[in-house]
Amino acid sequence: MNTTSEKLRQYASSTASKWREEAEWREENKSWLRYSQGIAMKMLDRMEELGMTQKELATKMGCSQQYVSKILRGRENLSFETIDKIEQALGVVMLKELLTA
Repeated sequence: MNTTSEKLRQYASSTASKWREEAEWREENKSWLRYSQGIAMKMLDRMEELGMTQKELATKMGCSQQYVSKILRGRENLSFETIDKIEQALGVVMLKELLTA
C-alpha cells in the first residue's frame, strides 16, 4: 500500500523550483516594484474607463502589445520615457505631479 508521501512523490516535478530565487528577487527589488505595480494599476483603471485594449494602447505608445502586457503585470522597470508615453497615450498624470511637488 502506498503511503501519502509515496503518492506525492509520483506527482513531484523533476525540475527544481525557483520560488526561493523569485522571492529573493522580489525582496531585493521591492521598492521599484511597488511603483511599477502602482503605475500598472493606474493604467488598468484608465484603460477600463476609456474602453481601450492593450493593442490600442500599444499603437498609441509606439510599442508592441507584448510590452504593454509586461508593463501591466507590474514587474517592468520603466524608464521616464516610457512613463511619459503612457501618460500621453492615456491622458493621465503619474510622475509629473510627483516632480512638481
